[in-house]
Amino acid sequence: MSIIATNINKSFGDPPVHVLKDISLEIKDGEFVALTGRSGSGKSTLMYILSSLDNPSTGTVEISGKDIAKLSEEEIHRFRNEELGFVFQAAYMIAELSVIDNVLMPTMKFDQKEKRRSSAEHLLDEFGLKDKMKRFPRQLSGGEQQRVAIARALVMDPKYLFADEPTGALDTESGDVVMNIIKEINAKSKTTVLMVTHDPDFAREAGREIHLADGAIISNG
Repeated sequence: MSIIATNINKSFGDPPVHVLKDISLEIKDGEFVALTGRSGSGKSTLMYILSSLDNPSTGTVEISGKDIAKLSEEEIHRFRNEELGFVFQAAYMIAELSVIDNVLMPTMKFDQKEKRRSSAEHLLDEFGLKDKMKRFPRQLSGGEQQRVAIARALVMDPKYLFADEPTGALDTESGDVVMNIIKEINAKSKTTVLMVTHDPDFAREAGREIHLADGAIISNG
């Protein structure tokens, strides 16, 4: 199983601005891949397409043998929820919910809240947040909120984790903690990780770096 992108192009606007240009790549199961490039190079756009959150203008994306474009709306929602985890630069926590209930949000779509509760508690314990499960987002630091966001992304035990600048809004110490968690997830659980980052130190910690410039791959690790 893997992620396979074939001849991906993406354009926006009229006249069209070509953001991605004929990109083909494969990410094998268990890999940790960093997507790098300057601002505007297309790396976040590519990640959104590879993770099914956006569609290419032309080209195909297959994840675990499934052609994403051929899935129905119901099938793609279920696939995302069960197979894919997402972490963004902002934690996007729900202010009115406790930490544990924020982590359990993905489980509610399929009535698995109680089934997954012990897993959620275990993740928070692993991430050093055992004593903060009943607190609310406003009572956490930025680094703690990002750890909660990672726990939320992992609570359904996804095969793939997509992270878009997960350390971008954090100080150095918190960023290091988050990066170590992502590395450990990849090493221990064999979760495939695709991470967009502008930080060359973090990129070097991935197993492979794919570097973009002007919407095209110029280095594939």
